Amino acid sequence: MKKIHESGPTLRRTDLSLLAVFDVVYRERNLTRAAHLLALSQSAVSHALARLRARLDDPLFVRHGRGVVPTPRAEQLAPGVQAALARLDEALRPGGGFEPARDLRRLTVAMADEIEPMALPQLMRALSAVAPRAQLSSVRVDRANLRADLVAGRIDLCVDVARATETEIAHAPWRSHRLCVVSARRRRLDIEAYLAADHIAVSSRRTGATMEEFALGRLGLQRRVALRCQNYEAACRVVVESGLLLTMPREQAEPLKRALGFFILPMPLELPPIEFHVYWHRRAESLPAVRWLREHLLAQVSRSAS
Repeated sequence: MKKIHESGPTLRRTDLSLLAVFDVVYRERNLTRAAHLLALSQSAVSHALARLRARLDDPLFVRHGRGVVPTPRAEQLAPGVQAALARLDEALRPGGGFEPARDLRRLTVAMADEIEPMALPQLMRALSAVAPRAQLSSVRVDRANLRADLVAGRIDLCVDVARATETEIAHAPWRSHRLCVVSARRRRLDIEAYLAADHIAVSSRRTGATMEEFALGRLGLQRRVALRCQNYEAACRVVVESGLLLTMPREQAEPLKRALGFFILPMPLELPPIEFHVYWHRRAESLPAVRWLREHLLAQVSRSAS
């Protein structure tokens, strides 16, 4: 079976419009939505897929519930097809080249709730300066489907804690944060007092250890969590009205302290800093919009350091 990226007769005998249909169906996982985005009838989309299936000798998509899911062959094809279509689109634009005001339309970054206050203000300022009509979306990180989301273009980048990834997912350090303890009162806090206190844990996940709990566990230490919630501001408001302690990145605690009036205490034991990385799919490295987004996110690191 020939591959779609081979040179010679394979490409010359393939209608490139079929690849555009493939790309939209792959991203939407639904023929009705794909037809709407392509301004085609659903029967025209189905006919285009039938031609491509015959050309590649693979079903490409199979029905699942009210939508479709890609076959392994479609998963293999998708990154190359999307990168090729993006390069072709750029080459055919009048004047050529990448112009943010014209070409940046919608950008989607996956990030946890606690990262938004650090990333979004500066990123939105940069986007508003060069492409005021562009739309920026921040969505929740789905770690189990990160690769699929990046390949399908459902997200352009991800900002998340440092972790092992597949070889096709590229990443670069974004920020490193030291932890502190938030308390309703000024107090002397040693290891014994810290572990004896009741704590708040912040996580967007329903279950599982938080970053600080994982670090404590590696030292053979454990604390009691009285409350688990989804964002640091809510946790800080609870701290102010209770005797609970909250462990969080100091950079995020400082602005909340001015608004809510709690105390920031040093960690009573040495824990490694929390490392955040930017993640993207290697085949999207050359896409102008993804490159712009990545460069501006990483530029925040040097501005913060300076």
